[in-house]
Amino acid sequence: MREQLISIKDLAEKELSNVQSIQDLESLRVKYLGKKGELTGVLRGMGALSAEERPVIGQLANEVRAFIEGKIEETNNELIKKERSEKLQKEVIDVTIPGKRKNLGKKHPLSIVTDEIKDIFIGMGYEIAEGPEVEFDYYSFEALNIPKGHPARDTQDTFYINEQIVLRPQTSPVQIRVMENKKPPIKILSPGRVYRSDAVDATHSPIFHQIEGLVVDKGVTMSDLIGTLQVFAKSLFGEHTKIRLRPHHFPFTEPSAEVDVSCWSCGGSGCRMCKNEGWIEVLGAGMVHPKVLERCGIDPDVYSGFAFGIGVERTAMGRFNIDDLRLFYENDIRFLNQF
Repeated sequence: MREQLISIKDLAEKELSNVQSIQDLESLRVKYLGKKGELTGVLRGMGALSAEERPVIGQLANEVRAFIEGKIEETNNELIKKERSEKLQKEVIDVTIPGKRKNLGKKHPLSIVTDEIKDIFIGMGYEIAEGPEVEFDYYSFEALNIPKGHPARDTQDTFYINEQIVLRPQTSPVQIRVMENKKPPIKILSPGRVYRSDAVDATHSPIFHQIEGLVVDKGVTMSDLIGTLQVFAKSLFGEHTKIRLRPHHFPFTEPSAEVDVSCWSCGGSGCRMCKNEGWIEVLGAGMVHPKVLERCGIDPDVYSGFAFGIGVERTAMGRFNIDDLRLFYENDIRFLNQF
């Protein structure tokens, strides 16, 4: 048994000195030290030894085991260093090579204009309010003084999920929800995506973006609305911009007006952009109808308010001198890289 142990030690030392990989090293560990390994097999025969031989052979067996384990650990460390060195040589980085340029994203032109408008009104004390795009018919029409069968629904017809649920045709439902849940004073801006059954052309889309504003408080007048719109127009289109209000009809405001700004291209003298009129329509506005206030639980004898709605796409077309609304949605990098 002594000769067997010495033979195992010598053979293990020889084989371990020739190991070239971690996998081969593991195979040798199992071969010599595993449950069915050669050293274990020898030790199983110690029961046949005499009482005098057993401690001697046991001590030798422990020395052989310790030797093999130490040799395995030493070889393992050497192999790890070797692999690491080879890996580093393969992964050498030339720091003098120019880096690869990464294309950074930009804001979409519609996002640029939306953020500019939001910044203008936040600067005037407005809060941002948001609501669902899939909305109840009540909030989209009836609460805005547009009952079923009203002709105003024809111009704002949207996509119906069922008789009671629609894709909102404007962000006005957000105003209704705010007025139902908050007492005046109210001063909000509600940006978002809206839907109408329009045919796609250079100036229309069934999906577009809108920003609406609402102010409700004691003593709010048409003069407050005009002053607010003047600040907005000058901030967005330039200090020399003027506004013009033309009488109009919206079921949810009374009186109502279409709001034009002096042409940003010609300054009002007349050009192709403004069709030689000197003015470009940008939004609709008016004083909140008393019935709308009353339906939301606000006393129209105590409070008054104004509201306005801005089409983001139309505003962006003017802001960037774009003549086709469809360009915003085609994801053409050549177009988007200009912003």
